[in-house]
This record gives sequence, C-alpha cells and structure tokens, in this order.
Amino acid sequence: MQSDTETSLSNPRESTPPANHAAEQSRVIAICLLAGKIMLQSGGETYRVEDTMKRMAAALGLPHSHSYVVPTGIFFSADATEPAKLIRISERTTNLYKVSEVNAVSRRIGQGELTVEEAYELLQRIEGQPSSYSTAVQLAAAAFSSGCFTIMFGGTWGDFLPALLCGGVGYAAVIAFHRLVLVKFFAELSASFVVGLLAFLLVYIGAGHERDKIIIGSVMPLVPGLLITNAVRDLMAGHLVSGLSKGAEAFLTAFAIGTGIAVVFSFWA
Repeated sequence: MQSDTETSLSNPRESTPPANHAAEQSRVIAICLLAGKIMLQSGGETYRVEDTMKRMAAALGLPHSHSYVVPTGIFFSADATEPAKLIRISERTTNLYKVSEVNAVSRRIGQGELTVEEAYELLQRIEGQPSSYSTAVQLAAAAFSSGCFTIMFGGTWGDFLPALLCGGVGYAAVIAFHRLVLVKFFAELSASFVVGLLAFLLVYIGAGHERDKIIIGSVMPLVPGLLITNAVRDLMAGHLVSGLSKGAEAFLTAFAIGTGIAVVFSFWA
C-alpha cells in the first residue's frame, strides 16, 4: 500500500488544495466576464462575445464552460453543474477598437503568451481606456460625413456647408441630451428635431437650397447602422433573442429620428 506522500507525488493534481483550485477558477471566470462585458459594451456581436469567452475559458483550463449573452446581460458558468455568474450591461456604445483589443488578448491567451494575472491586468487597462477619438474629432467627422452624404443623395454643393453645420450641431445635441436624459430615445428625438429646425432656418435665410437633402444627410450620423448590422448577424447566427432585441432598439432609434423631423415639418411645412 502506498503512503500518502507517494500518492501525492504520483498524482500531483490531487495534491492541489481545493481552495486554490476554486480561487483559480474564480479568476478565470472574472477574466471571461470582463472580456465579454467590454466587447458587449463596445458594440460587439452576441455570437462573437460568446465565442471569445468560450475560447478564453478553454485556454485557461475551463474546457466545459457555458455562456449565454443578451444585450443587457451575460451569464457564464464554468461547468454545467456549477452555478452561473451574471454581469449586467447597462450602457452600450460603439468602440470597435476595444473589441479588437479584447480579441487580441484572447488570441494571446490561446497561444499561451499570457498568464491569468497578466490577462486580467490587460483587460482592466482596455476597459479603462477613454474613447479612441475626442469629442471634437467625433463632431468634425459627423459634420463632414453629413455634407458628403448630402452630395451622395443628390444635393448640390450649395447644400454641403449647411448640411455640414446641421450634422455637427445634431451630433453635438445627441451627446448633450444624452448626458441630461438617460433615455436614449428622447436624446435622439431631440437631436433630430434640432437638425430639422436648423435645416429649415438655413434654407429660409437662403444659406441652403434643398432642405430635404440637407436633412437626410445630416441625420445619417444618427442612424443605427452598426446596430442593424449586428441584429441581422445575430439572427443569422441563431441568436434570436439578441437579434430581435437589437432590431427593436434600431427601430426605436429610427422612429425617434423620424418623429423629430416630422414634428418640425408639422410646424414649418
């Protein structure tokens, strides 16, 4: 009969204290949840979030993990017999740079280049990063793209500058209203109202020619293009709950934009 010492030497895994194993598992779960949170908050698709979490867990020693992701929350379990962990997602924006950075961390984990502690530190650093572009750069991009969209939709070059002004002011209004009102619907409705009102005023004083082209180009930075794309991709991947909820959110955004413009037309047309 083997002694306890011989048994522990021949079975090194059994010599690991259960408390240490539980702590290691908790750290891996925390890493996966943090990675999923960053990706979902930054505009990542549901199926991509689940796949990344599963790959990271498998590379860190949890090959039988399970995850269920919806736009407002993430459920993750290390094993079918273990209780699931939940993390709530309250804010979502578009920052594909962070999505790319998390994917890069996931690949480095899969190649064995990062330890658990290093991976967690990197993810915390990614989460704490501010937006890749300052507010001024975002406003400039929204304004310039509004002018270009106006030309693309058949407007004249005389409408380029009015659309540039309307688009920049409209995007600034979205940012400002969203800070005042937590409900995104009302922020987008108010911003589109400002765009429509400013377009009517510019055409009225002779600074623009075709107000419909100016309005169409100016509201394009507010259109939820990424949200619509993600909704379709999630539906195609079989994530019906996420796809339908993102589609509903995109519809509400489009409805808010249309309502704001319609209110202006009802008073001025």
